[in-house]
Formats: sequence, C-alpha cells, structure tokens
Amino acid sequence: MAACETVAGSVERHMRPGSDVETSEDERKARLSLKQKAINASYRFRNSLSRSRRGRRHSRVMSVSIVDEHDVEELKAVDSLRQALILEELLPKKHDDYHMMLRFLKARKFDVEKTKQMWADMLQWRKEFGADTVLEEYDFKEVDEVLQYYPQGHHGVDREGRPVYIERLGQVDANKLMQVTTIDRYVRYHVREFERTFDVKFPACAIAAKKHIDQSTTILDVQGVGLKNFNKAARDLVQRIQKIDGDNYPETLNRMFIINAGSGFRLLWSTVKSFLDPKTTAKIHVLGNKYQSKLLEIIDASELPEFLGGSCTCADKGGCMRSDKGPWNDPDILKMVQNGEAKCCTSRLLTGIEEKLLEEAGSPVKITPKRSSFTPEAASGTDEPKKPAAPPPLNEAAQTKNELIADKAAAWSSQNLDKNYAVSKGPFSCP
Repeated sequence: MAACETVAGSVERHMRPGSDVETSEDERKARLSLKQKAINASYRFRNSLSRSRRGRRHSRVMSVSIVDEHDVEELKAVDSLRQALILEELLPKKHDDYHMMLRFLKARKFDVEKTKQMWADMLQWRKEFGADTVLEEYDFKEVDEVLQYYPQGHHGVDREGRPVYIERLGQVDANKLMQVTTIDRYVRYHVREFERTFDVKFPACAIAAKKHIDQSTTILDVQGVGLKNFNKAARDLVQRIQKIDGDNYPETLNRMFIINAGSGFRLLWSTVKSFLDPKTTAKIHVLGNKYQSKLLEIIDASELPEFLGGSCTCADKGGCMRSDKGPWNDPDILKMVQNGEAKCCTSRLLTGIEEKLLEEAGSPVKITPKRSSFTPEAASGTDEPKKPAAPPPLNEAAQTKNELIADKAAAWSSQNLDKNYAVSKGPFSCP
C-alpha cells in the first residue's frame, strides 16, 4: 500500500500541464531531475515486489508473490467498461474488480454496450436471488444425501494450479435426488458453492500457485450414462444451472474432460450440447475409456483420485468425493485469503499509462512487459532475492522521449483525473 502511495504521489506531482512560456536552462534541468526521480520511483516500486519477499528466516508467516498478467488492449477495454458502469452507477465496490469485468467482456466479445447490459442483468439477478448473502445464510442440510445420489465436488488442483471439479454422472440417481431435495433448493446450493469458489477457493489456489486463478478444470465421468439418467427433472436442473452460470459467472471454465463416453452418452451429448454456449463446447474434450494418460498430463497423480487413474484415495476423509481436498484447507493459506491478501492489486496504472503514452508518441520502445505482480504485505521467505540493478541514467534521447511522455501524461491526467482515473484512486486501485 505504501509503495502504491509513493508512486501515485510521484506521478501526480509531475503530471501537470506544462507552461507555454519558454523555460530557462536551470528549470529544464530541474524538470529532467524530477522526471528521473519519477522514473526511479516507478523502478523502485516494481522491484519492491521482489524485495518484499525478504524477511526473517524463522518467521512462520507465509509470503507470496502473485503474478498477474495484463494485456494492454484488455486493460483499455476494461477501463472503457468501468467508466461506462460508473456513469450509470452500476459498479458496486464489491464488484470493482479487473478480472471480473474482463470475464464479462470476453463473454460478449469485448462489445462494451452488450457487456454493460449483461453486467446490469447480473446485478439485478444477484439482488433478486440474494447471491450476496447466500453463502452466510443458506443452510443446505441435505448435502450428504445429495452427494450420495449426485457425487460431485472439488478435488485438488491441476498442474497450473486451477481447482479440479469432478462429477460422476453415471452414478446420479435423479429420482432419489428429487426425493431428498428440490430443484430450487439445489440451485441455491449450486450458487452458494459458486460464491464460495470465488470467495475462498480461487484466492487460495492463486496463493498456492503464485498467479491469478479464476477458472477450473472439470472432469465428468459419464460411465453408464444414457437417456434413462436424463429425465425431465434432470433436464430442467441442467438448463437452470447452465443459464445461471453463463449469465452470472461467465468464463470460469478453463477446460472439461468427459471420460468413459460410450455410445449411450454420445447420443445424449448431441442433446446436451444444444443447452450450452458454443464457446463452452469448444473447451470440452470427449474421451472414451482410455483417458488416464490425458488426465495425468494435466493433473499430477497425487491430485487425481485413484478411480480416475491417480494415486489419491483420501481414505481419512471418507473418500475423494467427500474430502474437498485443495489448498483452501491449508490454515496458513486460508488465513491469507481471509485477510484479503490474495486479491489482485490491479492498479498498475503506471504501466498502463506508460504503454498508452508510448503508443501515442509513436515510440517503438517498450517500458514494461505486459505483465505485473502483486505481493501481499506478508512477512517472510527464506530465499534471498538478487539485488536489482540500478536504473540506467537518462541519455539525451531518453530525456527527449521522456519530455514527450511527460507532456502527454500531463494532458492525459488533466482529462482523466476527474473521471476517477487518478493514479492514487485508479480504476483498479490498491485497497
């Protein structure tokens, strides 16, 4: 937080409109000195991310550095959407999140107007459904019986750190399922678990993987599935869940593996596909009964249940489908999640400004890669990071280029600081 304020202050102080009066040589040197200090401050800020990993060797507090990649064009698109949402008062603080807005933009192919409508519909649905309180208020007492007739749940992570979600559809008994719960109650349970995934599981996976995570890998075991498993109640349930997920939690599926797909399922699949978005079906891989090697390419054996070709049994947890195995059960990681330390500090506005200004200046030089990092204020780490090299001094060409950037920055700042786009309170500001 202090680093964010330092950079914000440095940049804001030097992003002011220039004077039309010709400056003296001393004033010019003073400007260059201030610009050099601003660049140094930016440089120190970026390298403070790695220095912050240094701590007491015997501290028991965990330290993590989460890599968060930002594409410049996506940054611009998210900012455009954000400004549109702010103007129409459609951006509650809870949802002022770069990655959430980006997922909605992707779902509408970066059409801001269509995304804005989708976003507004999502807010209305959350209000009517009570999604903001379902995690705390909804008690799904029949969960054990439901899992008996509909085996499902998260188990471990894939090799990229994403949570793995498994359903054993061949063991679903739709008739008995509807005897122990109702479609409405199950849908509410489904939403509760989705909210838990975003509030706890994705952040825990991000901390464990040291990079942003907001998608899952899904495995559907369809051994024995046929038309008998897909009665009217099951069809209604699938349709409602798919609509809720697609409308309100878009772009959360990284990939899906449908295993043990026999002839009966392949007939069923042609029907199920009609309920799914084409972008979703493109992520789905239908496999037969020789799926083990493919799954092990994606998921380590220790994270994959034995019945899927892995080595995990979760014998002490009542089996893999009841264990809810994952980094979200680690007390240290869970504490960091509860402290909000996994939230991405996406106010790398300095990087975005530099890229934008360099593009407008027609400069081929890249100030930073399309990637930034967030380091929570955690205490420790046993590895001593290498001391970063000092930033190079400005040569005459660099001074000229930075003068051009500073002038454009001043104009850009004066136009946008009144639009909640100030560096210290930017579109993705540090909490």
